[in-house]
Amino acid sequence: MKKEEAHKLIDLLPPKATWDDLMHEIYVREAIERGLADSNAGRTKDVQEVRAKYGLPE
Repeated sequence: MKKEEAHKLIDLLPPKATWDDLMHEIYVREAIERGLADSNAGRTKDVQEVRAKYGLPE
């Protein structure tokens, strides 16, 4: 995360946000970015494949 992105993220938080609120936003953003990177790199599985692996109905 670049410094400018961190500032934007902080600016989006409500005035009474806590450190925990900030940490949660950072965690969510990182998880989304990792997921998008995995998807773009083809490191995802099809829903049917996951359901079959765990014996879930389709």
